[in-house]
Amino acid sequence: MTQDFTNEPSSYWLDGPQIPEFAALSSSINTDIVIVGGGIVGIVAAYLLRNSGRAVTVLEGGRLLHGTTGFTTAKLSVQHGLIYDELISTFSEQDARAYYEANRQALDWVKEKTEEHSIECGLETRPAYLYAESSSGEQKIEKEFTAYEKLGIPGASLTKKTDLPFPIRTALKLENQLQFHPVYFLTALVKEAQAAGVKFYENSRAKTVHLPSQVELVNGHKVEAQHVLVTSHFPFNDFEGLYFSRMRVERSYAMTLRGNVQEDMGMYINVESPTRSIRTVLDASGERLLQIGGQGHISGRHEENTRTNYAKLRDFASSYYGTSEVTHNWSSQDLMPLDHLPYIGQMVTGMPNVFVATGFSKWGMSNGVAAAHLLADLALGKANPYEELFSPTRTKLRPKGIGNFIKDNAGVAKELIKGKVTGAEASLDELGLDEGKLVRVDGQKLAAYKDPSGNVTFVKPACTHMGCDVAFNQAERSWDCPCHGSRFSYRGDILEGPATAPLEQVHPKS
Repeated sequence: MTQDFTNEPSSYWLDGPQIPEFAALSSSINTDIVIVGGGIVGIVAAYLLRNSGRAVTVLEGGRLLHGTTGFTTAKLSVQHGLIYDELISTFSEQDARAYYEANRQALDWVKEKTEEHSIECGLETRPAYLYAESSSGEQKIEKEFTAYEKLGIPGASLTKKTDLPFPIRTALKLENQLQFHPVYFLTALVKEAQAAGVKFYENSRAKTVHLPSQVELVNGHKVEAQHVLVTSHFPFNDFEGLYFSRMRVERSYAMTLRGNVQEDMGMYINVESPTRSIRTVLDASGERLLQIGGQGHISGRHEENTRTNYAKLRDFASSYYGTSEVTHNWSSQDLMPLDHLPYIGQMVTGMPNVFVATGFSKWGMSNGVAAAHLLADLALGKANPYEELFSPTRTKLRPKGIGNFIKDNAGVAKELIKGKVTGAEASLDELGLDEGKLVRVDGQKLAAYKDPSGNVTFVKPACTHMGCDVAFNQAERSWDCPCHGSRFSYRGDILEGPATAPLEQVHPKS
């Protein structure tokens, strides 16, 4: 169905698949391994553990696959932007090579399981391209290609020949990468895991972890386990290990459009700003659609109406591909770690039975599969060659990581202070239809949203995670936290963590 990007956002990946539905956890239970989070990491980990002889339970705060995994660009590639030159300079050639191998194995595993279970998930082999339109971008790509050569990454070449409809300076081409439909793939794994005895519970939001390995839910029920795997994208128990201070939260936008596109077009992403991520998808009717992504910014911090990001993506598609007929548009959040490596493993020293996977930057498909394998091995006491590389308790923070830590947390502190010292954005009379702003009513600052019929919903504006004032995201009709990316509906319901409590609705007298 064609829609205008100003309408309610919808993910292409969630329009079609029949995802199994599960009841909420209604009592306290015991299990061997509890997995908190029903996205790619949690589902793959559950699948891997299904025949381990352990009782496995998966808790999801909302619906399975309706978090970041359902709002991805779904590229399965080891080409993660300008990552390898960065890893060599920040860590070592050995570590950079290990990062490549972990992700390459993830691609091979997805391909193997797709064939083993005959999963119809649009898995296609495509070349991936990093491209540059500027001289500075060209220099960055040349350095990245040198890193590929040092690491012996096969199938790489520099080229000026692409199927892009506009001129470029150069591109780094990498053969034999994959694109797929993640929800169809993971839904098949859910069914396999369920058939083997894995228990799934939806609308069962975790609140905290009690030592040694007990998960308490928001509703008060508890899950006693031998091991806890925290796979909730942003860790719900992020005060353990101070994860809120170790990652930057970025929001980006995507859409699919109908038009004439090449059947065998590769996957593209540029090295300049704003980001342009380009690929195709094959829908259920056999029509080839264009997918464009980009326009990233720190979550909750955007000077313009966030709907302009969709407009800019559509204008790009119209200018270069001759199409502006939008079928779906959506946005998602990515967690950017300080030193470019994900945090996968023991969550914090002193909690040997609690493991975490987070901080995949913008490459959660391959990193997510790699993370699930590592967490499954750790839960079973097996050795894994990537345990040290991804260890969340790594203590040696490189100079660049220290700089990122200072910069990111200074930005958070600024937002926290700003919320306490600044007043309302507007008066209630100035609030337009289908608009949200911070207003002052009865002497208190409130977050107010006026729907198209003129009804106003008020919530307290302080994020329940750490107290930063939320900002209205017009594109999603949500209240987003500019500090750590928690998101709430205009009614205050949790859309995305790390917050575990909703915003309180208020009913002012005037």
